[in-house]
This record gives sequence, structure tokens and C-alpha cells, in this order.
Amino acid sequence: MKLNSIITVPKERERFLKFALVGAFGALVDFGSFHLLMSIFRLPAEWAQAGSFTLAIISNFVWNRFWTYPDSRSKPISNQLVTFFLVNIVGLAIRTPIFTGLEGPFRRLFERFEFLPLGLVTADRLGYTFALGVAVVVVMFWNFFINRVWTYNDVE
Repeated sequence: MKLNSIITVPKERERFLKFALVGAFGALVDFGSFHLLMSIFRLPAEWAQAGSFTLAIISNFVWNRFWTYPDSRSKPISNQLVTFFLVNIVGLAIRTPIFTGLEGPFRRLFERFEFLPLGLVTADRLGYTFALGVAVVVVMFWNFFINRVWTYNDVE
């Protein structure tokens, strides 16, 4: 698959848009579980983002298998799950240093805003959220292209 096929081939454009919507839902799973893991289970941010990433992988696999690529049935679901998971593990390896590198600068940026209300909206929480957001967007492109050519290469 070529990069320009997302623009020029209607079926690929539709797949990318579906993949992006699945990814947006996965981001809700990711961000929501990230904050729950930090708030309720008191996990450090680095562990919470890895756990939330895993929950998002499971959600994204199910939605992509049955909605984005319903015509991908020549491979057993277990093989696709393993492949999808491996692609996403590399995504985690890309995402973690991005998250770790950006959360400090974002936190310091938000510490400058004295108008932030106390409680749920803190400079720490905003720093973590913005760093996670940047990392998620970067990894979405990796995940789409590699999954399209490896996990879902059995579709036309």
C-alpha cells in the first residue's frame, strides 16, 4: 500500500477514516483508563499509560477486525490478534519515549497558568494528557500503515 492510496483510492480512504474513528474511540478508552489507573490505583504515569494502551489495543483490535476490515477473514483471528498486538507493542515503544519526553515540558507549561482550578484540572494532569495526546496521534499513523500492510494484507 502506498501513502497516496489513502487519498486516491476510495476504499482505502474509507478504511483510514474508520481506522481513525476506531482510534478516537480507543483514545477515549486509553485516556479514561489512564486517568482511572492513576487516580484509583495510584499507578505511576509511566505504568498507567502502558496499562491504558493495552486496554485500547484490545478495543481497537475488536473494532478494526469487525468494522474497519470485515473482509479480512482469510487469516485466523488468533493470528491477526498476535500480529496486531506486535505492531502495537512497537507502537508502545515509539509512544513511551514521546510521552516521557513531553510530559515534563507540558507540565511546566501549564504550571505557568495560575487560573487553573484546583482539583481535577491540575498542571500535572494537563501535562500528562497533552503528552499522551501527542504520542497517540504519532502512533496512530504507524499503526494504520503497518497494520494495513501486515495484519490486514489479505484485503484488496
